[in-house]
Amino acid sequence: MAKEKNEFWEWTKAFLIAIGLAAIIRYFIIAPIVVDGESMMPTLNDGDWMIVNKLGQPERFDIIVFHAPEHKDYIKRVIGLPGDKIEYKDDKLYVNGKYYKEPYLDEYKEQEPGPLTPDFTLKDITGEETVPEGEVFVLGDNRLYSKDSRHIGTVKMDEVVGDTSLVFWPLNKLRLVD
Repeated sequence: MAKEKNEFWEWTKAFLIAIGLAAIIRYFIIAPIVVDGESMMPTLNDGDWMIVNKLGQPERFDIIVFHAPEHKDYIKRVIGLPGDKIEYKDDKLYVNGKYYKEPYLDEYKEQEPGPLTPDFTLKDITGEETVPEGEVFVLGDNRLYSKDSRHIGTVKMDEVVGDTSLVFWPLNKLRLVD
């Protein structure tokens, strides 16, 4: 009888440790998220399941997940970092006066008859010359149909859940995105 109790206790401890580790990993390190909507097409599709990495700081062109004002999570691409001056002119991105190619937009640029990203400056959108300290400027890849920093302003870093680059579902579309 004592041996059975001891074995039961060992299994219970192992189960509780596994649950505790899973909770720590889920809330502090990585978490799954489902893409909801078409604002990141063609890079991400509605219904794609991704892994969010909650460690580290986002870099330019990372795809991040953040808490949006509508009390839901958005998935967008980081375009501007703190201190950056952002401008779109003739469908081209300029950060601090330097042109940056955006190859993830090439597929849509071929399909659209006009500009994918209308001209604007950060000052036009937010009234600020540069992205404020502790914030990022984000855009969806589907520029014509994305609610992003052009509509909600810059995103505070404490609202960022993490970055994401791994689509793991559906399995036939398992891939890393950039």
